Amino acid sequence: MIYTVTFNPALDYVVRVEHFGLGEVNRTVEEHIFYGGKGINVSAVLANLGYESRALGFVAGFTGDEIERGVKTLGFESDFIHVKKGLSRINVKLKSDEESEINGMGPRIEPEDMERLFEKLDGLNEGDILVLSGSIPASIDRQIYERILARLEGRGIRAVVDAEKELLLNVLKYHPFLIKPNDHELGDMFGVTLKNDKEIQEYAGRLQQMGAGNVLVSMAGDGSLLVTEDGQAYRMGTARGTVKNSVGAGDSMVAGFLAGFLENGDYGRALKLGTAAGGATAFSDGLGTREQIMGLYEQLDEPGTACSLLS
Repeated sequence: MIYTVTFNPALDYVVRVEHFGLGEVNRTVEEHIFYGGKGINVSAVLANLGYESRALGFVAGFTGDEIERGVKTLGFESDFIHVKKGLSRINVKLKSDEESEINGMGPRIEPEDMERLFEKLDGLNEGDILVLSGSIPASIDRQIYERILARLEGRGIRAVVDAEKELLLNVLKYHPFLIKPNDHELGDMFGVTLKNDKEIQEYAGRLQQMGAGNVLVSMAGDGSLLVTEDGQAYRMGTARGTVKNSVGAGDSMVAGFLAGFLENGDYGRALKLGTAAGGATAFSDGLGTREQIMGLYEQLDEPGTACSLLS
């Protein structure tokens, strides 16, 4: 079973306004509500690709009730912990001449709430996959990723970590199966500016020396590079399309990679399906559907975009 953890799920209220005017009454021309959070996105795209998962995390108040109700429509199970203080977030994302966001705080998560999460994680079995992604709310210890992986160490559970610099570096000693920095984040970890594939491959290898298994480096419009735990390096281009939305593209890439890998353990296929899933979301108003993903997957066989094995 695949488990995803979203510490701070949200309702994303996405609105479009023609020529937003500051200090004026503005009227929307388009509105959407999405069930947001990086782990939730991963679970949703996995469901689109036919893979089961269970979403863990914390919800509170009437917004939390709606998140719990809404994710059922996305095709995966949830086992959220209801906390007593505060409300699950509403994030307002304004699309106009410029894009702006207002993100809510989320509920207060107490130590006893964390213990309930640990109890659920204690139920994971050998061969399960745990996806940890996203930021950590202010009410939770910054070392929470480390605490979780330390608790699971030695149990045969594959961990996937998609998080910012320090959160990512601090878990490498627990040998996560997959990490997914982008090229800028990778360079920032070592205080350098990465200029080409050779340098990206070199520094991804350094993360492996520090404990990472597979390192998937996304490079926006320049594609991606994967250094695998068996010593191979793959380079992938990008699919063609018009970018409408960057929210959830990275999470979709993680989901596609896992789906591709679980099919037959082929890292090349995993990278290709991850790229297609990330592109399908980037080219959509919401998360990519199976039809959209597989359409881009076929496109990625074309010269200039196809997956290649680096020397």
